[in-house]
Amino acid sequence: MMNTENLIVVGKLGSSYGIRGWLRIFSFTEFPDNIFDYTPWYIQRAGQWQEVIVESFKPHNHDMIVKLKGIDDRDQAIALTNIEVFVDAEKLPALSNGDFYWKDLIGCRVKTVNGYDLGLVTDLMETGSNDVLVVKANLKDAFGATERLIPFVEDQFIKQVDLTTKTIVVDWDPAF
Repeated sequence: MMNTENLIVVGKLGSSYGIRGWLRIFSFTEFPDNIFDYTPWYIQRAGQWQEVIVESFKPHNHDMIVKLKGIDDRDQAIALTNIEVFVDAEKLPALSNGDFYWKDLIGCRVKTVNGYDLGLVTDLMETGSNDVLVVKANLKDAFGATERLIPFVEDQFIKQVDLTTKTIVVDWDPAF
């Protein structure tokens, strides 16, 4: 039985490419081809985890395509379309001080600089200009909010991130 607690999503398999089992791969890493630096890959099919081995990969137009070991025809590739690719988080490189992986921010309690509890980070979104924290309150709070979207802009909105206490302090109006 493999331990899946430390697995994080780094990409998603796309549509099949050609007839020999190749697939498009959508990387969620900062630089798309960095996804190939992290091995092994894990996928979940029909509720079962399995390790997959990258046999080959290459750029194709504006995409990347990948050939997985044992996936040798179009039908096998089609069966993997839209399946997320996971790696062990311990394989990711250490970050410099002040940088964070999204996985580290999920589950953090978010409080305003005045101590108002906004809730927990449940997700993050990439908008192009900056990342956005998705913060959910346990219940509807005094302002009627159950979810807030807070831009992850350090110094302007994000005042402090403390991963040891899993707390993020923000300069954010709770009424917004």
